[in-house]
Amino acid sequence: MTQTIKGIVRYDGTDFMGWQRQSHGRTVQGEIENVLSRIADEPVTIQGAGRTDAGVHALGQVFSCVWPKDVPPRLCHALNRMLMPEVQLLSLVPAEESFNARFAARSKHYGYAIQLGASPDPFAARYAWHVPYALDLPLMQALAATVVGEHDFAGFESTGSQRREHTVRRIFSATLEPGAIVGPQLAANCWHFHYHGDGFLYHMVRNLTGTLVEIGRGRFPAEFFAECLHSPGPFKGHCAPAQGLFLKEVQY
Repeated sequence: MTQTIKGIVRYDGTDFMGWQRQSHGRTVQGEIENVLSRIADEPVTIQGAGRTDAGVHALGQVFSCVWPKDVPPRLCHALNRMLMPEVQLLSLVPAEESFNARFAARSKHYGYAIQLGASPDPFAARYAWHVPYALDLPLMQALAATVVGEHDFAGFESTGSQRREHTVRRIFSATLEPGAIVGPQLAANCWHFHYHGDGFLYHMVRNLTGTLVEIGRGRFPAEFFAECLHSPGPFKGHCAPAQGLFLKEVQY
């Protein structure tokens, strides 16, 4: 008999071309599907909660799939042995037949790490954006808080996306806090943004973060952030690089 299963996975996205399966290039979805298909001895397709881009990491990506037979008791263990070290299954459990990791998600938590200082810390370089400028951190904190609530975020969506009909999203919290997201906690001068919302547009977190950093260093005036927030698009700010972004958690 078939069984719908739900998996929670973390991965280092540095050497992947993103989550979504592609015809050319190594992806997280492709790696997991290949291993599941080998174990099942037939094709298995998974549905992720979100499509992280090339170089983006995850601490709590969620996927679902229909397992074509009885679930082996040590399936999670077998997957981890075959996927490690870049991909790790945290859990793999039975789910309701109708469960779909993408469409059932109620909110997502994203984090974005930055590392300040004249030189990049070698233990933070893969997991944080090195920003070699003095930043007005209190100003960045205050501006980040202005996105809390329901807004049309079309002005923070990158071009090239599969444009959704609706670009309104609700942000529950947006904060800037000291410390790294992963890696050595003593990595010098690390800070991270945390965003919690009911959904995010294409590159929205990277665009919010990049624009806040550019305002913090004085490249854009503080008023520019509100201009972007109330703009119908296209995005005119700065997109932060991929390596600092983490999908931290998906809530259902």
